Amino acid sequence: MRQYNEIKSKHPDALLLFRVGDFYETFGQDAVKTSQTLDIILTKRANGSASEIELAGFPHHALDTYLPKLVRAGHRVAICDQLEDPKATKTIVKRGVTELVTPGVTLNDQILKSKSNNFLAAVHMGKTSHGVAFVDVSTGEFSVAQGRPEYIAKLLQSLAPSEVLYNRQKRTAFFDEYGERYYSYGLEDWVFQPKTAKEALTRHFQTLNLKGFGIEDLEDATVAAGAALHYLRETEHHRLEHITAIGRLAEDHYVWMDRFTIRNLELFQSNSPEGVSLIDILDHTVSPMGARLLKRWLALPLKDMESIKQRHDAVEFFTEHPQWSDDVRDELSRVNDLERLVSKLSTGRILPRELNQLGIGLDAIKAVHTALDEQGDSPLEVFKSQLNPLEALRERIASVIQDEPGVSVQKGGVIREGVHEELDEVRGLMKNGRDHLAKICEREQERTGIPSLKIAFNNVFGYYLEVRNTHKDKVPEEWVRKQTLVNAERYITEELKEYESKILGAEERSLALEYKIYESLIQESASYLPSLKINANTLAQLDVLLGFSTLALKHKYVRPEMVEGSDLHIEDGRHPVIEQRLKVGESYVANDVHLDREEQQIIMITGPNMSGKSALLRQTALIALIAQMGSFVPAKSASIGLLDKIFVRVGASDNISEGESTFMVEMTETASILNNLSENSLVLLDEIGRGTSTYDGISIAWAIAEYLHEHPTKAKTLFATHYHELNDMANTFERIANYNVSVKELDDDVIFLRKLVPGGSAHSFGIHVAGMAGMPKYVVHKAEKMLGILESSRDRGDSITEKASGEMQMSFFQLDDPLLEDLRSDIKTLDINSLTPVEALMLLNEMKKKLGE
Repeated sequence: MRQYNEIKSKHPDALLLFRVGDFYETFGQDAVKTSQTLDIILTKRANGSASEIELAGFPHHALDTYLPKLVRAGHRVAICDQLEDPKATKTIVKRGVTELVTPGVTLNDQILKSKSNNFLAAVHMGKTSHGVAFVDVSTGEFSVAQGRPEYIAKLLQSLAPSEVLYNRQKRTAFFDEYGERYYSYGLEDWVFQPKTAKEALTRHFQTLNLKGFGIEDLEDATVAAGAALHYLRETEHHRLEHITAIGRLAEDHYVWMDRFTIRNLELFQSNSPEGVSLIDILDHTVSPMGARLLKRWLALPLKDMESIKQRHDAVEFFTEHPQWSDDVRDELSRVNDLERLVSKLSTGRILPRELNQLGIGLDAIKAVHTALDEQGDSPLEVFKSQLNPLEALRERIASVIQDEPGVSVQKGGVIREGVHEELDEVRGLMKNGRDHLAKICEREQERTGIPSLKIAFNNVFGYYLEVRNTHKDKVPEEWVRKQTLVNAERYITEELKEYESKILGAEERSLALEYKIYESLIQESASYLPSLKINANTLAQLDVLLGFSTLALKHKYVRPEMVEGSDLHIEDGRHPVIEQRLKVGESYVANDVHLDREEQQIIMITGPNMSGKSALLRQTALIALIAQMGSFVPAKSASIGLLDKIFVRVGASDNISEGESTFMVEMTETASILNNLSENSLVLLDEIGRGTSTYDGISIAWAIAEYLHEHPTKAKTLFATHYHELNDMANTFERIANYNVSVKELDDDVIFLRKLVPGGSAHSFGIHVAGMAGMPKYVVHKAEKMLGILESSRDRGDSITEKASGEMQMSFFQLDDPLLEDLRSDIKTLDINSLTPVEALMLLNEMKKKLGE
């Protein structure tokens, strides 16, 4: 317990899994938490003292089962192992923490999600800007950014780190700025010192400075990166050779989308429980590393025209060669998760079967390289030049590791025959041992005349001869009796003891040789880490682009034309998510949208509820976004001038926890848009001002539209509204155009055509929508009457209150109708308190008959 307490004192905020023999044990409060989280038995033990201590544990081989549950529950877990063989010491076994597993730092496959990065983030709040670093120890990715808190918050939301580090002295400021939505952990202030951070980074990358990575001048970002690297070493992750570089997420390289826009466009998560996000629709990758890269491309769409066109060229090439592309995709699907295999190789934690998977991946890389070579000069030439099949490594793995190796090198059965002469000799001894024992048994049977004699083995006596009691008088004198059973006796001989030591020594020697050969192969393979990482990244890019081509062919997406300037023209555009969620037989109604900064800067869209205004707004943003990711788009044609910012303000809900109303949230989000406009922005506003009174709402919406029109940036804007009064703006402001989502009225029914046509709309058909939603008919009829009163009162200037109150005071029954008067009499004489349910139904049925129903 003294040893336990010493180790626990170094990790007071972690659950300490203390290895004792074949079990991992927890003590005290750790045991209480562990038993509750894992639903295992909590016991108590005195441990030689008067005071009892709680205890909970599980078998060591069940670590992969229980560890993920502890980490997912938000616990930091310190794994304390025995650092020496208990047989080799007569004192207490030496123990130490071999790994500290946290939500953001783990290599455990049961905790990691194959299609998502497991980022650890570190945030440094500088004097004039903030810095953030993202590192995924399971893939070796390392990147930093620096800028305004809004940009850092957006990156945190997009990259969704599993754990965020911050300066403990700035705890309040950190939570005020970034909220408490992330699992976070505070580090000491000295970790966030510029000099300390820079030294940690240059020491890790073995460079004199950070100029080669383009982050030399980003002090806040560098400090965050240094803090992240420090934390990895603090959590006992010292083998980090797979983290070979650090990249910069420069704000001006990617399309800006604030966190409201990311949420409103439902890029990564749907806002409805059973909804589908855009990433679900776009993801046609066949490898985990491709799926992870796709998420980053979606979070960070490009602003560089040349890079976008290179991606479009590759997708076009794949769509023009579908059969060849399918063959390449089949090879990619064999690669497994090369990024995480490389990380395991670097840390020395790669299992024999995983090393075989690495070899299979290299086979696939060779096949892909050959396929790309066959195409000659193509848009894929850049990928071919980056791929390196690493023939020597592939052949080395194939020649050393068995086709179906054992689970662990400690248990043997991993190394091929013919690799090591001594290993083959030892294995031969073990293999022939059984034959030799059979010969000894046969010889002794003949010599002693005991036909039922047999040789067996147990852990207590080793090899022994077993003789049934009926033949024990035939046992030779030189045999030494070791155990008496009910029906037999067991003996050992000098010959068996000698052979036993030979056999057992051979087994130990065999395992030791296999381990030595395997470790040598891992070290040899680790020298290829830089090339393996480049291969993994190149294959991930190919996978994403192949996925884009699959999407294009399957759903008839077209290549967008990326043009200079700021015009946005979409012909027959479709919403990528809604289109694929339609019922069988339904077709999506496509729409045209044209925006520019000279003639049609703002489109004012009116139309009924449920007519598709919000879908039209979102699809315009999504088509532009998908295009700048490098994908084809759901449209007949699209000509897109590069966007640098996309703002989407649709829907809102109360932010009760912060004490903000719907209207406050709406105004906050809109203010953020108006304060960050640029010439190449796309602004999508839906129902601005609806959170307050009608006249307030109209006034605010008008003022916002006018501000956008008169602003020097002339930002392209789609403005959906219920306020038909805003249609009048087109008469005053030259770059505002009115459009409406058309409907067709048939008698009392309304058909939503979902087609955008020029001109304003004068009706909302909100009451019709209420009826479609299942609103009681009385409410619908009453609403229609009230609508008529309000409209007539507004036209004639009458008092709405008097008209409405007069209508409300009219009796439900028209008293000049004798039948209704009779029914009223029946109801008034009822004693409801004594009426049974059955009697009530019978009375209701009688009334129905009176009415002739």
